[in-house]
Amino acid sequence: MALILDGRKVARAVRDDVRALAQAYKDRKGRPAGLAIAQVGEAVASDVYTRALLRAAESVGVRASVVTLPEDIDDEGLRAAIETLNADDETQGILMQLPLPPQLSPRTVAEAIDPHKDVDGASLRSAGNLFLRFPSFVPSTCAAVVELLDRYDIPLAGKRVVIVGASNVVGKPLAFLTLSRDATVTICHVYTRDLAAWTRQADILIVAVGKPGLIAAEMACPGAVVVDVGINVQADGNIVGDVDYPAVAQVAGAITPVPGGVGPLTNLMLLKQTLLGRQLWSTE
Repeated sequence: MALILDGRKVARAVRDDVRALAQAYKDRKGRPAGLAIAQVGEAVASDVYTRALLRAAESVGVRASVVTLPEDIDDEGLRAAIETLNADDETQGILMQLPLPPQLSPRTVAEAIDPHKDVDGASLRSAGNLFLRFPSFVPSTCAAVVELLDRYDIPLAGKRVVIVGASNVVGKPLAFLTLSRDATVTICHVYTRDLAAWTRQADILIVAVGKPGLIAAEMACPGAVVVDVGINVQADGNIVGDVDYPAVAQVAGAITPVPGGVGPLTNLMLLKQTLLGRQLWSTE
């Protein structure tokens, strides 16, 4: 059986580290760090995630608040709301919940959010810095993947990393993040032919597409590290990943469960970036 990369266990250690950062910030500034969670309307999925993030923030000593914007807001209104948060001295981090309603352009968020408060790596400047290997914020899920690998002393340098999924929030930024750690990186996506031929080459296989059971045992290289970022809710309410966990765990050298793998770390990495803030911009 593969080594289980236990995200819950790692999260306990990371939470202690983030709690210490939060206390140090409060001691230095005389007030807790502030995170603004902006969402448009009352989307159920966003509400579930928001509640979890609020609980995580409270547990480490970060002041998190929700800014709910009208469902019918336009791009001009969205830009104005973000700029108000940019100007708020008590807001150190801004998270814009996605997806946005169809009348809004994601580009508005990428252009409007202050890069120094962009704690989920959504701005144009954060993306550019990641591309150029400059210090910057990165999407919290990507940070969680790397944190999990680091905590289990799994190196990236010289390894062949295959990422299945090319989204703007996981696949693409994770490719640049692992490349910055000197991995050899391949990105696969919906148009990739003979997916198994690529996944079997991976020393580290990372899957983030939202398709239950996509990766079967024969698609993993024996001894590979398999990181499952997928979260899929089945009809019976059970949550599964993108990897056929029981089968792949018989082949892989290490594997993340779902739930209990990357997920428990994601909110904590967002809060950690909120607390680090301008320290990530050390070149300025």
